Amino acid sequence: MKNLWNEQAASQCEDELDLRVYSSRLLGQASELVLHGGGNTSVKISQKNILGKEETLLYVKGSGWDLASIEAAGFPAVKLDHLIALAELETLSDPDMVNELKTHMTNASSPTPSVEAILHAILPYKYVDHTHADAVVTITNTPDGMNRIKAIYGDDVVIVPYVMPGFDLARECAKEFSRQSNENTKGMVLMNHGIFSFADTARDSYERMIELVSRAELYLKDNKAWDIDVEKINKRTNKEKIHLQAEMRFKLSAVAEKPMILHSETSASVDSYIARKDLGNISQQGPATPDHVIRTKQLPMLNYEIDKDIANYVSHYKKYFTQYSKQSNPKISMLDPAPRVILDQDIGLCTLGSTIKDALINRDIYQHTIDVIQRATMLEKFQALSGKDIFNVEYWDLEQAKLKKSNNKLEFEGEVALVTGAASGIGKACVDSLLERGAAVIALDINNKVENLYDSASYLGLICDVTVQQAIEQSLAQGVKMFGGVDMLILNAGIFPASATIDELDMTLWDKTLNINLTANLLLLKTVHPLLCLAPRYGRVVILGSKNVPAPGPGASAYSVSKAALNQLMRITALEWSKDKIRINAVHPNAVFDTGIWSDEIIQARADSYNLSVEEYKCRNLLATEITSHDVAELVAEMCGPLFSKTTAAQLPIDGGDLRVI
Repeated sequence: MKNLWNEQAASQCEDELDLRVYSSRLLGQASELVLHGGGNTSVKISQKNILGKEETLLYVKGSGWDLASIEAAGFPAVKLDHLIALAELETLSDPDMVNELKTHMTNASSPTPSVEAILHAILPYKYVDHTHADAVVTITNTPDGMNRIKAIYGDDVVIVPYVMPGFDLARECAKEFSRQSNENTKGMVLMNHGIFSFADTARDSYERMIELVSRAELYLKDNKAWDIDVEKINKRTNKEKIHLQAEMRFKLSAVAEKPMILHSETSASVDSYIARKDLGNISQQGPATPDHVIRTKQLPMLNYEIDKDIANYVSHYKKYFTQYSKQSNPKISMLDPAPRVILDQDIGLCTLGSTIKDALINRDIYQHTIDVIQRATMLEKFQALSGKDIFNVEYWDLEQAKLKKSNNKLEFEGEVALVTGAASGIGKACVDSLLERGAAVIALDINNKVENLYDSASYLGLICDVTVQQAIEQSLAQGVKMFGGVDMLILNAGIFPASATIDELDMTLWDKTLNINLTANLLLLKTVHPLLCLAPRYGRVVILGSKNVPAPGPGASAYSVSKAALNQLMRITALEWSKDKIRINAVHPNAVFDTGIWSDEIIQARADSYNLSVEEYKCRNLLATEITSHDVAELVAEMCGPLFSKTTAAQLPIDGGDLRVI
């Protein structure tokens, strides 16, 4: 492992907590040590309380924080004496333990301390670091893991047999540390779990972690269990993969009984792993560490018999739940039985999640698990925890409490929207509204600024000329690979050409307008239709029409005709697609001035021509109200929601009441 410590950077730290933040981030930068909130760190600091009394506090990583980006606020302070006293108890339930941690913090608004806070407290060192280092976990997940760890570290580490995280683990660690530690001790290995390092300075604790993990990596290299052979695999075409992935997402969402995101990842190493002849065996052992419990079994789709494979998996999961819930707690309710990792020879590593964030976390965890499994197999044999141990973590009451908190989901969570003309104006506002409601969004625009509009995993901005079939197909391939399908299609891209009478109309401009405003939308409808048919809550389409459909004006023949034809296409689509439970509706906005069509100069000139102020001109409708892109977008999003679930082929104006339309 590479030592990232930089003394110049460390010297900028103002106090011990700053150093704790700095070294924690160094650990968090190394994905082979920690992933997505995994691992935890702490520092013990003496401070005066509000009464002026000196007391020692344990600043330990708080729930929800990631070591890679943690700040001082991510370390709640807990009274150390109380934690040490708790460690002396014979028994303490984990919910009661969490309550004790929370009620003995110095700041009630701080995040909940790590469930391993007591473990950190009993270690007699100022700085404590804990990671799930891949190399260490690889070695401990073999039948002879205990002896291998002893051979690597001798008496430099305390070795603790596997105990489920929580109060019992803290007590076991206290016992083993008291029994095994000596003047050479610089770390502690928790079998099938991870590794601790500790010292009285942040640098020493960090560097001990790097040294200990490096020794495990060297052991794997010396035993020819490090370099993984990668084969080149031939796969299906993009077009075939798109439909297969969308079909898989549709059927897995049915198992989960809610829409889910299905992300797919391909690489030479992933493809080679999936092509292994022993995949059906090595992929079914369980997670590399209890912190990475996704599901007890992964789902290898070896021959792409999706219905059979899913049915077998669900059957297995239900048996697994029934077997271990009887031993643990018969009153526990079963989680949805959909797998979170699917291995397919054509699509690659697929990960399921309620959100793209969840799916990507599962992806990252399993990519590391692939290496752990293969290296453990080369070393000896991958041997994960028992089914009972895995069940106890998956159905741990603290994990169940987290799930209950996350059940307050947004309206479109797990669903995917595709928006055209998304870089500005109404299109961008639609993206805003859909993201706020929990959707993942594929945003298309010919303007390259669409790529970087949002810093969110739920947003995929792609440059796309929607008049070109190949460009649409390529964009869909990228979007489906990222999110798994398309549930909502917002057809917004269009142009408003300069005013011209029919006598003056340039036929090239006429053709261009119809191509963008009409034909491109036909291409999109045809191409996206198979995906909309696989939407878990049925497909929805909203077309951005115009006031010019019911009330055209002179000089706008190309625009008015293209929008009217698009409206007619919408009605025919409703007739043809109703059998697929896909609904399609149109909104007709008017006088939306916060778009690229309208400059301040044009608005001023139009207002002057009516002898009105700009504010009066913007509200020139019966309700005397201004219509914004946000207003239109909210209506578009609402039309994709349950309120309009029984409406199709509707045309809804959003114009404040236009006299000519009425």
